[in-house]
Amino acid sequence: NRRKMSLKSERRGIHVDQSELLCKKGCGYYGNPAWQGFCSKCWREEYHKARQKQIQEDWELAERLQREEEEAYASSQSTQGAQSLTFSKFEEKKTNEKTRKVTTVKKFFTASSRAGTKKAEIQEAKAPSPSINRQASIETDRVSKEFIEFLKTYHKPGQDIYKQCKLFLDTMNHKRDLSIEEQSECAQDFYQNVAEKLQTRWKVPPEKVEKAMDQIEKYIMTRQYKYVFCPETTDDEKKDLAVQKRIRALHWVTPQMLCVPVNEEIPEVSDMVVKAITDIIEMDSKRVPRDKLACITKCSKHIFNAIKVTKNEPASADDFLPTLIYIVLKGNPPRLQSNIQYITRFCNPSRLMTGEDGYYFTNLCCAVAFIEKLDAQSLNLSQEDFDRFMTGQTSPKKQEPESFSPDVCLGVKQMYKNLDLLSQLNERQERIVSESKKLEKDLIDWTDGITKEVKDIVEKYPLEIKPKNQALAAIDSENVENDKLPPPLQPQVYAG
Repeated sequence: NRRKMSLKSERRGIHVDQSELLCKKGCGYYGNPAWQGFCSKCWREEYHKARQKQIQEDWELAERLQREEEEAYASSQSTQGAQSLTFSKFEEKKTNEKTRKVTTVKKFFTASSRAGTKKAEIQEAKAPSPSINRQASIETDRVSKEFIEFLKTYHKPGQDIYKQCKLFLDTMNHKRDLSIEEQSECAQDFYQNVAEKLQTRWKVPPEKVEKAMDQIEKYIMTRQYKYVFCPETTDDEKKDLAVQKRIRALHWVTPQMLCVPVNEEIPEVSDMVVKAITDIIEMDSKRVPRDKLACITKCSKHIFNAIKVTKNEPASADDFLPTLIYIVLKGNPPRLQSNIQYITRFCNPSRLMTGEDGYYFTNLCCAVAFIEKLDAQSLNLSQEDFDRFMTGQTSPKKQEPESFSPDVCLGVKQMYKNLDLLSQLNERQERIVSESKKLEKDLIDWTDGITKEVKDIVEKYPLEIKPKNQALAAIDSENVENDKLPPPLQPQVYAG
């Protein structure tokens, strides 16, 4: 275009300097006024340099603001120690702020329009950004990528599965006002419909259907976890607190009371018991029902191995359930009822109805129900002893030091001896307190009795106060005629 313009100008008799039409950078190509006199290639290079420079300046600004924030935080730490955050929370906050600033810088240089950028920034400012949401977002992205990679192996059915899952998630987002039972029914219907389509329409083998359903459950429930786990519209949290309080009150229950065939004095068995407790506690950290079931299964297998090592024979179902109850009492898993309800509502029904996962989960539900209804008869105790143990007045008798084997270390013997002494002191203190209360009651009753007796006597024999008698007159006061008599004789004292 520049060359044509130059030729037309020369034809009209206007002289045009060809050097003015070339690129400013001197590459030999013609420039464009719309690109400030640069050719397209040089303009892109200059624009890239300016963009990199702007990004570097924004990074420096973000780092400077971050340093200022750290200094302000450090100064506030020294003045407000009681209300300060921990070091880990500070690092977390710093990472979140850094990520947010980087995201803002990247959005600034995107090809979107200014209106779109402003809208995105407004939405980001309104949306809360706590650490738990950020971690959930990272895990959700990771699960989404894994799900897409998994569906690639299914080709055409994989695309349809992904569309069905996206449609289900959109539907669930519009059904937040429904009760948790209705949302559970929607999820169960979706599982059933997808499984039927995999088997009938897409002719997927049964083993691949199970894998696909596991991945579908993982993808869906990872996204829905924060909305459907222990929702505020249910009493799951109240049940969690009740179970936790109940388990704490039953801390005195011993393996012998439950007839648990596990000997924790064996190191291998003790390690398995610790692993079982760890697995049942770890269940609360999982987001997918299948992963929670896997924790229950691992815990149960450790229990079976502990029984097998103790008895030198395979464990039976009669041995397994009491041991599971003992593990739950000893571990006191967090949010136990919420996890059970979550698995029941949103787990793939085929997994709960069949297989070892369903069997172990059923036993866990039975163990929790047994703990909630545990009474003196269940432990072969008298009601009086059970009540004393529950109120903490006393504890079950420990093993006597004389019955220890020679291999037991001195520290264990001394510990049980001290526990026995503490138990005796506790009983003496209880007796003293009881006698003190009785003495106090007797004193109060005696005081009340004396007060009543005095009151009755006063009422029966009232006190009469007579008026004061008049003063007696002198003997000669009325003898007017003899008023000139001499005064009475007064005693005299003579010095001998």
